[in-house]
Amino acid sequence: MNVMILKVGGSVLAKLPQSFYETVVQLKLSGLCEPIIVHGGGPEINHALEQLNVESSFVKGLRKTTQEVLDVAEMVMSGSINKQIVTKLGKVGGTALGLSGVDCSLLKVSPVDPSGALGFVGQVEQVNTDWLKLIMNNGGIPVISPIGIDESGQRYNVNGDMAAAAVAQSLQGKLILISDIPGVMEDIDGKSIIHSELTKTQIEKMILSGVIYGGMIPKVRSALKGLSGGVKESIILNGLTPIDLANYIAGKQVGTKVIIEKEAHYA
Repeated sequence: MNVMILKVGGSVLAKLPQSFYETVVQLKLSGLCEPIIVHGGGPEINHALEQLNVESSFVKGLRKTTQEVLDVAEMVMSGSINKQIVTKLGKVGGTALGLSGVDCSLLKVSPVDPSGALGFVGQVEQVNTDWLKLIMNNGGIPVISPIGIDESGQRYNVNGDMAAAAVAQSLQGKLILISDIPGVMEDIDGKSIIHSELTKTQIEKMILSGVIYGGMIPKVRSALKGLSGGVKESIILNGLTPIDLANYIAGKQVGTKVIIEKEAHYA
């Protein structure tokens, strides 16, 4: 099974053109691959927290999640955003099924920080791939909200990039991180360039120097984590330019490919 996991961040979702969803549906209908969408919801969660006067903060790019914050995040991602994506796929001829990681214990998790400093922020320990395969084998496109559950039934907020990497790893698929920029960019000699590929060593140096910062950090780290666990390929693409996804599928050079050291091409 040729699986492609598309992670769509919350900041990108509102801007995605209809053609993005059309491309995803065509991937499924053509039999080229089995697409799975994992989504975030940061901006909408922030808006809901503000409207409900719930305090929230971030630690190293991850949202500190109290039980109250978790309830709001689940309401927004699983109850609203997830169904919006399912609806948009349906409008262009797709058959999609919206899930959260809680459904069928799809995403079994443990705390990222056992000390509790991050609250209910989880890391994926196991993915219930049987249910995902069942959906895909019956013509469906799974759409996953990254709320996970532990052995005791406690729910956790999971970083969407990390959740997508875990799903890609469990299915040995490709990981496509959809962004609102063309890839990892850097200003060199007054010009903004897009890195076509980056290794772990390069990425860590760019994080230390501040070239890679904010929400891009969990993206590149999840890409590396996926590769170390057997993901076939990890790439960061611009979802606002629909042709980028189509070009990637056609084998053309787009975005930033994250690679392991031995694959690097040195001049």
